[in-house]
Amino acid sequence: MRFHAIVFAALLAIGMSPAAQAQAPGADIPIIAGAADLAFALEEAAKDFAGQTGRPVKLSLGSSGNFFRQIQQGAPFQMFLSADEDFVFRLADAGLTRDRGALYAIGRLALVVPPGSPLQPDGSLADLKAALQAGRVTRFAIANPEHAPYGRRAEEALRHAGLWDAIHDRLVLGENVSQAAQFAVGGGAQGGIVAYSLVLSPQLEQRGRHALIPADWHQPLRQRMVLLKSAGETTQRFYDYLQGTAGRRILVRYGFVLPGEQS
Repeated sequence: MRFHAIVFAALLAIGMSPAAQAQAPGADIPIIAGAADLAFALEEAAKDFAGQTGRPVKLSLGSSGNFFRQIQQGAPFQMFLSADEDFVFRLADAGLTRDRGALYAIGRLALVVPPGSPLQPDGSLADLKAALQAGRVTRFAIANPEHAPYGRRAEEALRHAGLWDAIHDRLVLGENVSQAAQFAVGGGAQGGIVAYSLVLSPQLEQRGRHALIPADWHQPLRQRMVLLKSAGETTQRFYDYLQGTAGRRILVRYGFVLPGEQS
């Protein structure tokens, strides 16, 4: 099953869960906009939250930059979990949120390579450098740096390693980091730099080998969530859940660094 199909099936399962069916007929189910690196962590959190409270939420996953623009244009989201806190601050400054939100996690980058790739899972990117010089790699995936925070940080890491100019013309750009991960392990590329949280998921851990990229090779992926002005009680409770013990435990399991902790 392709990566995007896995995500779709997972989100469909949330909508059809017993907790979702327990919601009162006609009741509004809030739509939560979440950065693509949260695909599996947020799915698990939403299922657990619905099981505990009987209150489902709908998840919309994608590029933080695209969600930022959609919210500016009036998209009906009640909560936004961004992979770049600057988007939250800009929405707050525009008066579109309740406040300036809460830092919920620090994300990490990982190099991932599929079976049969000529690349090795080397976080120092020394093998990638050698592969570029030898012509062993022709397609390499990252998220689009123009609107995806993980794409910008991947570019920074590649620049830090002195590889950006050599690899630029060989990049396969995902609309968001989950699509970049699909390309990296699904045959569209020979590897990629994607979110650590995605390669740790049960759906991907058997489809490639990975290695962490040093955190000091790029600006921190400070991920912030915020309630929008339209947020209701269910959304407020989900916001609180993600900052509680159960929510934080899920984030840690998917490789996120919690605020105040060392990476």
